[in-house]
Amino acid sequence: MIADNFLQQALLRPSQFDVIATLNLNGDYISDALAAQVGGIGIAPGANIGNGTAVFEATHGTAPDIAGQDRANPCSMLLSAEMLLRYIGFREAADLLVTGIRGALAHGFWTPDLIREAQQGQEREPGEPAVT
Repeated sequence: MIADNFLQQALLRPSQFDVIATLNLNGDYISDALAAQVGGIGIAPGANIGNGTAVFEATHGTAPDIAGQDRANPCSMLLSAEMLLRYIGFREAADLLVTGIRGALAHGFWTPDLIREAQQGQEREPGEPAVT
């Protein structure tokens, strides 16, 4: 399946795909496009898993344009760590990490990228409850 057709199928029929194996460049485009379906690259975790080797990483990269502005969303890195913990068999630690993330979000600690998505452009200060 070629990349453009795959993207259409993945967006229209996501249940058809459990695992996606592709070249790095196409994988980068595909992962960013599909991350938008679940909140964006700030929240989507990333993993590259091969035979006996695995790398877990945030999908958003280093984001130097927002460095030092208290705007970065740590969820992508934290959820990548959660996948790593599960991969190496530390399920309880992974569950605790997810519980912590859910708790923080439930208490209104949303980053600007999530606030924009939830409030349709009405930006709030970091840590300010997004839902009143």
